[in-house]
Amino acid sequence: MKDIAEQKYYLVREDVLTEAMVKTLEVKKMLQRDRVSILDAVAKTGLSRSAFYKYRDAVFPFHSIVKERILTVFLQLEDRSGTLATLLQTVADVRCNILTIHQTIPIQGRANVTLSLDVTAMSVDLETFLQHLKKLDFVESAEIVSSGSY
Repeated sequence: MKDIAEQKYYLVREDVLTEAMVKTLEVKKMLQRDRVSILDAVAKTGLSRSAFYKYRDAVFPFHSIVKERILTVFLQLEDRSGTLATLLQTVADVRCNILTIHQTIPIQGRANVTLSLDVTAMSVDLETFLQHLKKLDFVESAEIVSSGSY
């Protein structure tokens, strides 16, 4: 195997990965999230143990590669008392560090909020985080504006 400095990496869309690679990512997620054994996780996904061991050190979710990250999220909110506090608590609950907050003056019962977050220690993946935000009854939309490393 090549030295880590000599290895090449590629960013590939999920729909072009093999089924075994996608299932390997699911198993790795289960191992981290559910604290199950490898045997139980591969059984739940229908992946063979040999395929898991073949791909486990070669396939990674994009967000796991960059260790220090800033994420900018744009949200449209209904203007109700306590919405910003609830939003910020939701962000804190997944261990994001808020770097900046910009909120527009509410117009016609709606306000825009842009959050810049340090997601280095975020306890959930990006998709789950967006789902948490969108489930808040006062959030009309939540979009990732940008993400990147420091």
